[in-house]
Amino acid sequence: MLLMFRVPAVPDWMDSNRRVRRAHHSGSATLCLEWCARRTLLLTLLLPGYVASIHAGDLQQEPAGNFEAKTFVFVCEDQSSHVLRTIENGVWLFSPEGTRKLPLVRSASGAKYSDGVSVVWTKGEEALIGEVGGKLQTCHNDRRAAIWEHAKLNGADFRAIGNEPGWNLEIHEMSRVMLVTDYGASRVELPLPESVTDNEARSTRWDAGELTLELIGDPCSDSMSGEAFETKVVVTWQGKTLRGCGRPLH
Repeated sequence: MLLMFRVPAVPDWMDSNRRVRRAHHSGSATLCLEWCARRTLLLTLLLPGYVASIHAGDLQQEPAGNFEAKTFVFVCEDQSSHVLRTIENGVWLFSPEGTRKLPLVRSASGAKYSDGVSVVWTKGEEALIGEVGGKLQTCHNDRRAAIWEHAKLNGADFRAIGNEPGWNLEIHEMSRVMLVTDYGASRVELPLPESVTDNEARSTRWDAGELTLELIGDPCSDSMSGEAFETKVVVTWQGKTLRGCGRPLH
């Protein structure tokens, strides 16, 4: 049985952007190991070019203890991108060829994972990835991309970033916001009330009392990296206004 899940409702203007972006997402774009396990409405897990044959039982085996999952985006010599999500005694590997769950196997050094078909051998920020018995490609972790993939697989629907001082924001289930400010020194998580959406102005606003959040469907460029985004973000928190850029993750 394929795992089914419910996608939270999003404003019409944001959903139109999301449909355009979906074609460019990596294999992990529609799979969330923790988030999807809590969904109930039926929506088949579709990855670009193939159907993901992941079973509900596989996700239920995810540890609930102190294990902290990590996410890597390994870019290889042929410019292919592979998302690696660690689980207890194994990893999920999202590659252009498909999605596989690889158990941890014995190795002389580093961490090696293989299901007998695919193999991943990681050493810090580098990895060897390929098929068992074949030539393994040398790959390097893209830290910037890994941060976004990690948020996606943790269940965030939308993520935003800003600078001076550095901050980031995640919206979960379109009903909860997590704001990290002062370069990680301050963190707050609050429930979000019902949003007010103006589809003509392409904006959605939440007023949570001490925190207000507005998403505006206009092109945006990160002031430090120059990275292009499709949504402007304005946050008011503790009397300060934070401006940045963001994008939907699913």
